[in-house]
This record gives sequence, structure tokens and C-alpha cells, in this order.
Amino acid sequence: MPVLTLSDHGLYCPAADLYIDPWRPVDKAIITHAHADHARPGHQHILASQESWPLLQHRLGSTTGQALRYGEGISIQGVRISLHPAGHILGSAQVRLEHKGEVWVVSGDYKRQSDPTCTAFEVVHAHTFISEVTFGLPVYRWPEPSTVFAQIHQWWDDCAERGQAAVLCCYALGKAQRILQGMLGAERPIYLHGAMQPLTQIYRESGVQMAQAAPVPVKGTDLSGALVLAPPSAVGTPWMRRFNRVSTGFVSGWMQLRGNRRRRGFDRGFVLSDHADWPALIQTIEEINPQRTLLTHGDGSALTRWMREQGRDIAALHQVARNAQDDG
Repeated sequence: MPVLTLSDHGLYCPAADLYIDPWRPVDKAIITHAHADHARPGHQHILASQESWPLLQHRLGSTTGQALRYGEGISIQGVRISLHPAGHILGSAQVRLEHKGEVWVVSGDYKRQSDPTCTAFEVVHAHTFISEVTFGLPVYRWPEPSTVFAQIHQWWDDCAERGQAAVLCCYALGKAQRILQGMLGAERPIYLHGAMQPLTQIYRESGVQMAQAAPVPVKGTDLSGALVLAPPSAVGTPWMRRFNRVSTGFVSGWMQLRGNRRRRGFDRGFVLSDHADWPALIQTIEEINPQRTLLTHGDGSALTRWMREQGRDIAALHQVARNAQDDG
């Protein structure tokens, strides 16, 4: 029996009777990080990293379970389980499961670039490695974060000269705090949309150093020359009417493709991602050197072809699950 299988609730460990980032409420769940597509409400008992616990409590409300330090191991019904840094956002974790000498590692979401707002990715050796593949095409190659922050600073300066507010859209958890860290030392005011304030406060309480930022003032305040961080969902809503003159930008790995920026209607796009790009996906698989790699959370067809040409055993996780069901 494999250590993990894919069920209608998500990744399942039969020996320990628990799920990883399940899609539906279950009795026992390991949560890799606090993004909504991984941390869903309704589970009876949660296992997560100590660093992610305050974020999970904020997003899920009252949570029952156990917080583990990175590298700390526990045993559940003969399965040795430990969590290891994924470098995605604060508290993000890979999951290592060992059962009867077989080691599987689930990456969760991860990146290999430098990010002072979270603990760096740790290479954890495994027989089977389940990797996310959100950006699994050769076109996705990230510039250095320092280059992107310099581009944002220049755009902000240009907006100030034109008397505009610079409204920079980004994900409220992880990306907003990473940008604030990159804006350390800024001399003009920075404001935060309400959805970002409690999450940013949790980062500060965890010891992450970031530029100071205040809540967005009431309508009628002159915000020309300011940098305003907001979630993408704020664009096109009445909330934007408070800005008399404004330029909009969006920060995401998806901005690597110019068509994405054009379709979403932003004035500027900045390429900064909290996921592994094409070279980092290959680097990670080579460093872990598993006997088998399974891909999830994205289209892994290009990476599968390339890695098989290098002699790697690699497949899409859903394809393996479907074949297993066919066999059964």
C-alpha cells in the first residue's frame, strides 16, 4: 500500500488515517500553509507548523490540533511525520511521512528565491516527492527580487511626479508582506487595504521587518504620491473611487506573460512569485533526487516530458490515482 493516495477528499495517508490539505472537512488534517486553497475550515484536528498557527487561527477561527516546530517529528499509528520549511509564505511547510522505511515528501506550495518574510526551503530527501507545478513551463523564469523592488520604486516615483496614487494589487497573504519588506526605507507614505492589515500584523508579531504602513484613509484624503497595497478584487469596486488620480499595478508570477496584464486591465505588471519557476522546479527535483516524482497543482506535461528525457520517473498525481483506480 502506498504511503499516500488521492481520494475524493484529497491526499490521504491510509496508515495514519489523515489527509493533507483536504478539500472537504475531515477528522485529521495536515495543513501546509494558510492560503485558502490549502487551509479549508471544518476539520476536527489540525496539524500545522508553529509559525503558521496564528495565520490559521485568523483565517479558520477557533482551531483544534497541534503546532509543530520545523523538523520536530511525531508518530501517528506507525507513521513518522515532520514538517519542513517550504519558503512559500510565513509558516509554509513541506510534509515528510515515513512508513515502514518508505519516505514520501509533499512540497505544498514552495519557492527557492530569497524571501526574508519566511524560512527558506529545505531540501528533504525522499523516495517519492509530490511537487506543486503551478508554473511548469519554460517561459516562467523569475527575475531577482531586488530588481523587481527597484522597478516598483521607479514606478512609484513616476506616479508621484504625475500627482497620482500608485495602487499596487497583490495577494493579501504573503505577497503584500513580501512587498512591504522590499519597501523598507521608503520615505513616502504606504497604505494598506483593510484585508491586509490583520495578516500584516501577524507577520510583524512574528518578527518580520517590513516598511511601516497605515490603513487607507477615509474618502476625500489626498493620496497623490502614496503607495497603496490592495487585493486584486478591489479594482473596479466603489473602493477605488477615493483616488482622484491613480495608476494601477499588479504583482504576480502570471505577469511574466504580457497578455495577462493586458487582459486584467492594469497599467503595470511586476513579476514576483511565491512559487518555484521552471529552473527551480528542475533544481529541486534534482537535489531531492527521488525515485519517483508526482506533480500536482498545475499542468505538469512539459516538465514531465523534459524530466523523462533526463531519465526521471515522473507523472501527474491525478493520472497515477486514476490508473490505480483502474487497476483496482
